[in-house]
Amino acid sequence: MHFLNHIKFLFMTAFLLLSSSIYANSILVMGDSLSAAYNLKLDQGWVSLLENTADFQDTNYAIINASVSGETSQGGVARLNKLLTTHQPTIVILELGSNDGLRGYPLNKTKANLETMIQQSINHGASVLLIGNRMPPNYGKRYTEQFFTLYQALAEQFNIESYLPFMLDNVALNDDLMLEDGLHPNPEGQKQVLQNIMPFLMPMLSK
Repeated sequence: MHFLNHIKFLFMTAFLLLSSSIYANSILVMGDSLSAAYNLKLDQGWVSLLENTADFQDTNYAIINASVSGETSQGGVARLNKLLTTHQPTIVILELGSNDGLRGYPLNKTKANLETMIQQSINHGASVLLIGNRMPPNYGKRYTEQFFTLYQALAEQFNIESYLPFMLDNVALNDDLMLEDGLHPNPEGQKQVLQNIMPFLMPMLSK
């Protein structure tokens, strides 16, 4: 048993070393259910779809998808520093905050948590792709507008050039592209989400 464990350890070590030599750069995706392929097969989510595009495969990047369904900005803060230290990503895709909004968390707390994650990413030498979202209209005009503009304020505060204001653009209001819960994209919707993200991500990969 000990011999087999030793063999497994050597195999995993060799695999990680090989991976690090093949991929000079990596992308860390910090998201919630919108990036964790909620209620779908993993390969139907936009992150897996990205990995399988020809344009992405021509780059020297690996993807670490650390997205967790139900994740809040506070949960992201608790996990991010260790992930940055472990993976040393070149790019961090930050897609968090929607669950804060859905749960009615104070927006100043959400903003402070996102500020912390952006600053931590910058301190580790990573560029940030900031992805925003919108709340359903039943949350009230004042709250939904404040939530939406929170991300714009962060992009300006940190001078983030790669900022996607609305991840579900051309998806959220199309029933054919959403699951029955009305909050998450279905497989076809995930394809459109990827199309929304690609124009902001691809220029970052060529720098």
